[in-house]
Amino acid sequence: MKLLNFRAEGRESVGALGSRGIVDLGARLGHDVTDAVTLVRDGLTAPARSIAALNQSDYALEDVQILKPIGRDARYFCIGVNYPERNEEYKDGAERPKYPSLFMRSHTSFSAHGESILRPRESEQLDYEGEIVVVIGTGGRRIKQESALAHVFGYTCANEGSVRDWLRHSKFNVTQGKNFDRSGAIGPHIVTADEVGPAPLRVTTRVNGEERQNDTSDRMLFQIPYLISYLSTFCSLEPGDVILSGTPTGAGARFDPPRYLVAGDIVEVEVSRVGVLSNTVVDDVG
Repeated sequence: MKLLNFRAEGRESVGALGSRGIVDLGARLGHDVTDAVTLVRDGLTAPARSIAALNQSDYALEDVQILKPIGRDARYFCIGVNYPERNEEYKDGAERPKYPSLFMRSHTSFSAHGESILRPRESEQLDYEGEIVVVIGTGGRRIKQESALAHVFGYTCANEGSVRDWLRHSKFNVTQGKNFDRSGAIGPHIVTADEVGPAPLRVTTRVNGEERQNDTSDRMLFQIPYLISYLSTFCSLEPGDVILSGTPTGAGARFDPPRYLVAGDIVEVEVSRVGVLSNTVVDDVG
């Protein structure tokens, strides 16, 4: 099932994306369900599947505004340096990390699919980072690795955009460079775990059609089950929590000279069996 948050006719809802268009689950379920995470938290996944299976259509995709697949009250756990070559890119002689690098992002730092990404006035070093995103469906504390994937509701795509010079404003903190408003993007939809399946996922990033990043989840230093187990060790994971699992080598900062994003650039992040997230960069004049 592909769940899409959208706005149409002055209201927000969640729909199932099928071959004929969008089934308005929010309207058909008869509950106050306006987004995918609410559907999960309210235990409405099973009736939503039954409605989606009818493959009826309430809206054409081009007739709605696509919204971010996860709402404003979600927690965004972001993993850094999680592919082998990414560690070597730093050229600091450091050994591979024993534990994941971790930071948090706010919902305001992401744009939706098709919405512009903002290059801030304060920097010329906006960079792209294509990532596989995990959405938690069943919460828990101290989750075992062997059962971790049972806690996954689904997957989506992200451009975990970074403002590189602001990452270096302090010694132990990357928060500033990771949280500029609409400096990244997430979406377009959530594909449920049963539809994605267990095989490794491939993440590919293109800028203006040129491939910049391409790697698979089975090469992660810290695999998705481990990340779920590790995070749940120190905090209880909840339905709707989001894990951005790290970006492969090939970000703009690693070219010589660096290839940062400029206004007019089109960034696409594709995750196999999930979808393609596409956004255009514009200068922030606000």
